[in-house]
Amino acid sequence: MSASGYLHNQCLIAMPTLADPNFSHSVTCICEHNDQGALGLIINRPSELHLSDIMAQMELDAPVRAELDALLFFGGPVSPERGFVLHPADAGWSATLQVSDEISVTSSRDILGALARGEGPADFLIVLGYAGWGPGQLEQEMLDNAWLSLPTDSELLFRTPWERRWEVAAGLLGVDLTRLSGQAGHA
Repeated sequence: MSASGYLHNQCLIAMPTLADPNFSHSVTCICEHNDQGALGLIINRPSELHLSDIMAQMELDAPVRAELDALLFFGGPVSPERGFVLHPADAGWSATLQVSDEISVTSSRDILGALARGEGPADFLIVLGYAGWGPGQLEQEMLDNAWLSLPTDSELLFRTPWERRWEVAAGLLGVDLTRLSGQAGHA
């Protein structure tokens, strides 16, 4: 957690006891967190959609080359029709939020066309929808022992197979999730 107490640029790892079906066994990249609440993107829930499906729905002209037809992910239950692209912090896309010195998230159409043509960032993750928390809600969930957190990690986001991200994220903290108790302790 940052010195400010906010979880911006952290990944949340759902504790094994988190029962909410939207977040059970999830890893969520927190893109923004302040006194108004938090916005995160789940990075380990594949959807059944691919980049080509979105390009067709948005009536974008760029044909998607087969080797670039990326799997899309369920980013969270809020606004599932809205898309976001997590990518390394590089240049020049419209509607980009810098998450950290290394990671950005873009929600504009220009990056999708570039990805379809093979001109976008080499590393990326496309998600539909997002996870949102109101003021103080995420802080309370942390106190309730619903999540572990670790700094956002490019290797985890872009190069770890999606089905292993939950265990790998916890392993980066030295935690074996199968050995955790569901009881929270507060001193």
